[in-house]
Amino acid sequence: MKTRIVILGGAESGIGAAILAKKKGFDVFVSDSGEIKKNYKDVLLHNAISFEERKHSEAIILKAGEVIKSPGIPDHAPIIKKLKEHDIPVVSEIEFAARYTGAKKICITGSNGKTTTTMLTFHILKKAGFNVGLAGNVGKSFAWQVAENDFDYYVLEISSFQLDYMFRFKADVAVITNITPDHLDRYQNKFQNYVDSKFRILQNQTAGDFFIYCADDPVTMAELQKRDILSSKIPFSLSDMADREGAYVKNNKMTINISSNKIKMGLENFALPGRHNLYNSMAAGVISRLFDIRKDIIKESMSEFQGVEHRLEFVTKVHGIEFINDSKATNVNSTWFALESMVRPVIWIVGGVDKGNDYSCLKPLVKDKVKAIVCLGNDNQKIFEEFATLIPVIKEAPTAEEAVQTSYNLGMPGDVVLLSPACASFDLFNNYEDRGMQFKRAVYDL
Repeated sequence: MKTRIVILGGAESGIGAAILAKKKGFDVFVSDSGEIKKNYKDVLLHNAISFEERKHSEAIILKAGEVIKSPGIPDHAPIIKKLKEHDIPVVSEIEFAARYTGAKKICITGSNGKTTTTMLTFHILKKAGFNVGLAGNVGKSFAWQVAENDFDYYVLEISSFQLDYMFRFKADVAVITNITPDHLDRYQNKFQNYVDSKFRILQNQTAGDFFIYCADDPVTMAELQKRDILSSKIPFSLSDMADREGAYVKNNKMTINISSNKIKMGLENFALPGRHNLYNSMAAGVISRLFDIRKDIIKESMSEFQGVEHRLEFVTKVHGIEFINDSKATNVNSTWFALESMVRPVIWIVGGVDKGNDYSCLKPLVKDKVKAIVCLGNDNQKIFEEFATLIPVIKEAPTAEEAVQTSYNLGMPGDVVLLSPACASFDLFNNYEDRGMQFKRAVYDL
């Protein structure tokens, strides 16, 4: 009798897992408490995979030999509690897919910068001619690609929610870009629980593997003192590291030093602006040199890479007012980097679902750079309380269109309207992409 695999969640990762499980001969059932989108439903029907939507049928789910869980389903969901009561193993799509590929896995996590680092690393490897896939939180589902492609390398962006349900998975190269408070609502409001989740990216690594980390991140550095890490540790920093192996900035140049073989690049040659992108570029550069990618390819890639949609994305100028879409800034630290990179007066669009935010670190930047705030969320009380004494003009807007129009009315030539919400999006939008797209449409409609 075939083992039953139940997949909770009928979106990209769930459908990919279903396709791979079916190909590997399992009895597959997909269950989604919401509605499954037509394009995914068509895939299930085409592959003769059983499914249900708008419910979780316990009678079927609790007969599973193993469950693959969407990262969006929290631990406290009733069906997850029931599965744990019945000792039914629950894993992530990444854990499941990794069983069926011998490809090298470059795995990137962190509170901020992981998407840009992942995309830039993939761009460099692709340009160098590697047979490489892009998956995890970006690109197509990892499981889907394992089922249908034969890549030799994968660059995987991995969230803490995915890491929580990964057990035997091993990263050949693991990267932690930084760790700042985020998603604390999913971690019992305990920062250490979130930190521990991020460090799961190192589990099962051996002396032949690599761990790349930010030496300027105090949380990461504190954790390194507590942990026995077997893999080779390679830091990156904006400070001169005196010829240590890793990456650093000195004399307006970024240096990548791997095996005493250095590559140097003037900061003026990078396509991606801002200090935060130097960190992302250093991490991607170290990865590239570990795989012996030629220096000219790395330099060319970094001078042409245009970044990630919804991350400090220039939209357009309207009557001298610049509009920037940073919808992917779903936590305070991301917004800190966005505000820090602004050089002109800012009208800041902020708000959404607060994940336990502490806005205090933003106050000096807000005082120095922001002339007006537009709140885009259902509950903006905390934002008013935090910033009313600093910013006399704080408006509310219930839609992206109204937020853009209000910001435009407050602006004058030379100003920047920055959508950098510091919050999750699901009070008013489907996700941060939907929020960013609605913002851009509203800007183009001005």
